[in-house]
Amino acid sequence: MLPILRINRNIRTILRYRTILGVLIKYGFGHFVEQLNIDYYLELGKRIVTFSKRPKELERLSQQQRLRMAMEELGPTFIKLGQLLSTRPAVLGKEYIHEFSKLQDEIPSVSLEEITAQIQRGLGSPAEELFAEFSNEPIAAASIAQVHRGKLKSGEEVVFKIRRPGIVKIVETGIDVLMGLAYLIEQHVPTIAFYNPVGLVKEFRRNIMREMNFTREGRTVDRFATNLADSETVYIPKIFWAYTGDIVLTMEYVPGIKISDLEELTAQGYNLKEIARRGADSFLKQVLDYGLFHADPHPGNIFILPDQVICMLDYGMVGHLGQDLKDQLIDLLQALLNRDVDSIISQLLYSGELADNFDLKNLRRDLHDFIDDYYDIVLQDIKVGKLLSEFIEILTHYRIHFPPDFMTLAKALIIMEGVGLQLDPDFNMVAHMRPYVNKLVFERYNPKNMAAQAGRIAQSYSSLAKSLPDDIKEFLNRINRNQFKIDLEHRGMEKLATDLDRSSNRVSFAVVIGSLIVGSSLVMQIDKGPMICGFPVLGLLGYSIAGLLGLWLAVGILRSGRL
Repeated sequence: MLPILRINRNIRTILRYRTILGVLIKYGFGHFVEQLNIDYYLELGKRIVTFSKRPKELERLSQQQRLRMAMEELGPTFIKLGQLLSTRPAVLGKEYIHEFSKLQDEIPSVSLEEITAQIQRGLGSPAEELFAEFSNEPIAAASIAQVHRGKLKSGEEVVFKIRRPGIVKIVETGIDVLMGLAYLIEQHVPTIAFYNPVGLVKEFRRNIMREMNFTREGRTVDRFATNLADSETVYIPKIFWAYTGDIVLTMEYVPGIKISDLEELTAQGYNLKEIARRGADSFLKQVLDYGLFHADPHPGNIFILPDQVICMLDYGMVGHLGQDLKDQLIDLLQALLNRDVDSIISQLLYSGELADNFDLKNLRRDLHDFIDDYYDIVLQDIKVGKLLSEFIEILTHYRIHFPPDFMTLAKALIIMEGVGLQLDPDFNMVAHMRPYVNKLVFERYNPKNMAAQAGRIAQSYSSLAKSLPDDIKEFLNRINRNQFKIDLEHRGMEKLATDLDRSSNRVSFAVVIGSLIVGSSLVMQIDKGPMICGFPVLGLLGYSIAGLLGLWLAVGILRSGRL
């Protein structure tokens, strides 16, 4: 299917396309816009691409910096996309990852009138009727929502997370544009098409739509509260469901000290080493015991309560690991911790999506070099962040794709280690990980779990055995009726088809122009019909039309830059 059919062409979306392309050109990415041939589909003149100049102050910046600035200027959808890409080292190089991690999600706050209107829209009644107090000034403002403090009529102090008005429509328009651009990239930029841009946009749409649904976030908070109910070292805020919906999330206000405020924590007599240990244990418990973890554990989202209890806020970004992914993760971590190259390669072959030109021999060599770098280092001196970063660089080099939640976990683990090292210079994440990994490996092979796994395998084979005879019968019937078909897809031919289509249109235009000129010349030899200045009107009209069409064709060819 041609990209033109993939692009949403309503007025709002086309205007957004023009804005986005203008910003990309402003920051020096006109060559990329030209590669997409998007002017062919949106009738956007290439003159602004070819001849525009970016400001001199931008020329001194790196490409990574300019792209980050362009995303910030394009608004919330692109900021969120950049934040997602910063967890995908298999898609972007480390320079981009580092730059995109600087993307700021703080924008000017919405007026009080608009926020109270959102509360009434979400909860059905005005704020003054529902709450005893509601702060006029927000305590935080981001692209999706802003946060206000308040008090319920029952006396509980709370915080309100309120979705910004119109943000859903803005995000939907942005996603429409991104999907159209992703299809164009797959058609015209094969070096990027390998990374499945359409799949990335679909994943991004799923994530951001979930993040904008505060009912879903509230349920996620309750799941964390249930999972960690027995913990004496972690506190999960309470959700007030009577005042929570898709637009408004009302959560218990928890006073505490930010985990990054080391001076205040020390002054209050907190044990920083113990806080680091509790934070690491809590995070590993989330990942390895429950498969549901906080995916954005930066210092601004972690508060310390009395008795060194840890409270994590903002559950808009969470990661999920099903049982199969958990098993793969445990095997991979165990192989890394045991420095077993053959086991690492086995896990990569089983877990990752490999490129067609996968080079197993060189991968094995690079992994041996990677392991050798850590071989003489005692376990307590290994830094998980450095180890994971180097390991991911190897995966990126060989274009090995891992499930997105693996990469989200890797980033969260690196953040947690950084927080731990700020609290305790001797903090070692590996020392915390190894007992968990060994415990879970031991549990996997106990008789009860092995019996359950054998039961699941037997059930799968039983289902296959039941369906196999019918599938074989249907296959043979189709062959007997000559209805068996094999669909072949010629990949990489779409650009050639588009260029041939464009070329044939130009040839057709040229034939029409030539025919008009020849026909008009013949008419000019006949002294019949209406005359102007002694020349036949039909002949002059034919020359005029041929001249206009010829000029139009010449301008189109010159603007395309392909003489």
